Amino acid sequence: MGVLQVRAIQSFADDPALAPYGSMRRMQEHREAGIFVAEGHQVVERLLRSPLPVESLLLPPPWFERLRPLIQARPEPEIKVFLAHKALLETLTGFELYQGVLAVGRTPAPLSVETLLRSAGRPAFLLAIDGVTSADNMGQLVRTAAAFAVQGIIASNTSCSVWLRRTVRTSMGAVFQMPVVEHASLPESLALLKAQGIRIVAAHPHTDKRLLSEAVLTGDVCLLVGSEGHGISPETLRLADECAAVPMSAGVDSLNVNAATAVFLYEAARQRSRS
Repeated sequence: MGVLQVRAIQSFADDPALAPYGSMRRMQEHREAGIFVAEGHQVVERLLRSPLPVESLLLPPPWFERLRPLIQARPEPEIKVFLAHKALLETLTGFELYQGVLAVGRTPAPLSVETLLRSAGRPAFLLAIDGVTSADNMGQLVRTAAAFAVQGIIASNTSCSVWLRRTVRTSMGAVFQMPVVEHASLPESLALLKAQGIRIVAAHPHTDKRLLSEAVLTGDVCLLVGSEGHGISPETLRLADECAAVPMSAGVDSLNVNAATAVFLYEAARQRSRS
């Protein structure tokens, strides 16, 4: 157990360690500093239970008392805890906060595709994401992937970061345990997977090849999904070993990317449980 430095605050000028909470709209600064902000008591609690380093917390006094045992159990030699009531926190941050529970953590070291493959084991079960720029969609994809035991995610350099505040929040902290390769060249990454014998199955609503129920999702496989607006880029789609679509009613030609991914991952989990 390390030392807790606990103090009440009135403004972000009270301590330099409060700066990340005042710059939550300037996510590039957070990325360059290698930090992220966790929001909400469930997300913060999962951060405290995770192996990721925690730098500070900012929360109302009652929430501090509730989370104190987890904070005190952290391995860091020192954690700063700042106390303020929710109304003041909303004024200072400029955001409407549901509970007013915030924390700053450090992002993990960048992960390579090669390292992901070594840690994933076999049969590999991966998710590749192409061009998803919505933080909410990205967070939902991470949470969905975790729910279906995906071993790791490869996110394209045209996708948003999984460490955006909204992404972390929408993932409900699943990102703390999910290995993610960020800012990847998907064509290069998928070519590397294929060289290792991993099949690429693309979720594509307009394929004329086969329905999802006909796709083979057992063995070493990586599911490839794209954004709702632009789908999977042609360069990346060419690397797919097969494309499959979710059957839908007439007049409906697509699903939300997270909904479609959930259907695909459920089918994959069903097939894999029987293989």
